[in-house]
Amino acid sequence: MSKKAEEYNSKGVRTSYVSTVIGISLVLFMIGLVIGGFLGLGNVQKQAKESLQVDLFFKPELNTADIKQIEQELKTWDKFNEVYFVSPERAIEEFSGEDQNSGQILRIFEGKNPLPPTVGFKPKEKYANRKDMKIIKDQLLKAYPNEIDEVNYDEASVNSVNLGFKQFVFLFLAVAILLIIIAVAMINNTIRLALYSRRFTIKTMQLVGATHAFIRRPFLLQSIFQGFVSAVIGMALMMTLFYALNNVLDSIEISYNFNSFLLLFCSLIGIGVVITFVSTWVALNKFLRMQLDDLY
Repeated sequence: MSKKAEEYNSKGVRTSYVSTVIGISLVLFMIGLVIGGFLGLGNVQKQAKESLQVDLFFKPELNTADIKQIEQELKTWDKFNEVYFVSPERAIEEFSGEDQNSGQILRIFEGKNPLPPTVGFKPKEKYANRKDMKIIKDQLLKAYPNEIDEVNYDEASVNSVNLGFKQFVFLFLAVAILLIIIAVAMINNTIRLALYSRRFTIKTMQLVGATHAFIRRPFLLQSIFQGFVSAVIGMALMMTLFYALNNVLDSIEISYNFNSFLLLFCSLIGIGVVITFVSTWVALNKFLRMQLDDLY
């Protein structure tokens, strides 16, 4: 009878361990989606900022060679992600677009191209804001007062890119904080239930003279391992979901660079290990302080 009871207890412990890992994995999976979404939003924000275009219009008397010289000089500035020369032919093609023919526009102007050569640039991400764009504009006009006639860019686009990102950041932070609170509560409850099934083992070790540190050690080591394994499973679930979305939905493409992937994985491991460790510590202290009669 005692052998059957021991086998039943051992099976219950294994079942409890597996269910705990699965529960924590699902919670970390949800947290990972929020963190992954935040990192993905950051990549989208970076692309949007670096796609902002600024056009430099020059004095009429400036020839193409001088403009190209300025283009080469601007390429040495560390504020620009890309600097390029726009010829009159390219300018009229971009102006006419796909729905019109550039030849029709030239015929209107009697064969003369009305668009002058320009230089365009795209700022680096950290400079794509209203304040720094204004500084760049002033610096360009100061550096080339006799060459540059106008620095043109869409201020509304600059403001909307930064404002829209801030709104999404606040939204993600609110969701992340709420989810972490729920995650802590769920993981803490899961671990408490798992330790509750082993409360008599804990109390027996205490009654035979084991110190609190000795009793805690195997449970805390197990909690660290649980947090790590759960983070790996949660990350695997996320990668499976991302792979499925990329292959099933043509309109969605989810991609992360190695640094973002590593940050996401390390974040899940850190959150999983810390929450399981703290929850196990708190639950263990409760059972260690309980009297034997309170265990029933």
